[in-house]
Amino acid sequence: MTEDIISCEQHDFVEVACMYRYRLKLVLKNKQMIEGTAIDIVNSSEKQEYLVIDSDSRLQIELTQLAKMEVLTPNAKFSEVIFE
Repeated sequence: MTEDIISCEQHDFVEVACMYRYRLKLVLKNKQMIEGTAIDIVNSSEKQEYLVIDSDSRLQIELTQLAKMEVLTPNAKFSEVIFE
């Protein structure tokens, strides 16, 4: 079950990032780094949740693959969330 969901608190931070369209630097569990603007959270037909991020093109990143989310937007409500 640890791989299937993120905590409600972590989910709230992702929602806030989308609501304010924060510019983010994401580190995935596979160590890949992605920078872009948080747009939305979408659900797949398999009930998986994805963060939609605008990084030259729109990317969908499964929330359970996030290791760290760093906010690059100045004066944001928070600066970093660790998912591991």
